[in-house]
Amino acid sequence: MPRHAILVIDMLNDFANPKGALYCEGAGRIIPRLQELFKWVRARRAEGKDDIQIVHIQEAHRKNDADFKVRPVHAVAGTWGSQIIDELAPEGDEYVVPKRRHSAFAYTDLDLYLREENIDTVVVTGTWTNVCVRSTATDALARAYKVITLSDGVDSKTKEMHEWGLKDLSIFTKVMTIAEYQDAWEKGLDPWVGGGDPENKVR
Repeated sequence: MPRHAILVIDMLNDFANPKGALYCEGAGRIIPRLQELFKWVRARRAEGKDDIQIVHIQEAHRKNDADFKVRPVHAVAGTWGSQIIDELAPEGDEYVVPKRRHSAFAYTDLDLYLREENIDTVVVTGTWTNVCVRSTATDALARAYKVITLSDGVDSKTKEMHEWGLKDLSIFTKVMTIAEYQDAWEKGLDPWVGGGDPENKVR
């Protein structure tokens, strides 16, 4: 059976709290669904099943980060804005990967961690669909991981941005709902099967 890592991308105060510097309305919308996903994964692990891991991705910029040349100052390491929201706080040995670029793979140890854990499939959730989620998924594919996008576990600042991001992601990932993902596991199926666009049908 496959081994999955659910990447929870940038569910931080600066993105998911209305007082945040780059508040993203979509981040607030997906919190309850991600909480339910966490509950399901953690229950599986409590039963001794370690084939799905939760990995928290935490944007944590330096004070004068180059990212601030194109975006407002946000998620500075050590500040409230960079902290993972309380509703989705890591538990137990869930790994936290700090990053300074859009992709969770850029200049981090995420790839090393996944390979040490024999992970073959990356499942992307979090914010923003069309920026950090898409960038992370792209880099996961470049490193030969299978990639799944949970369509109701990601969101963006606007509905249009979210939908554009999902369309791009559908070209090279398996786009499915959280319920569909859970159902595949419960039936003993590989959720990733059928992913991507091998017949070039995406328009």
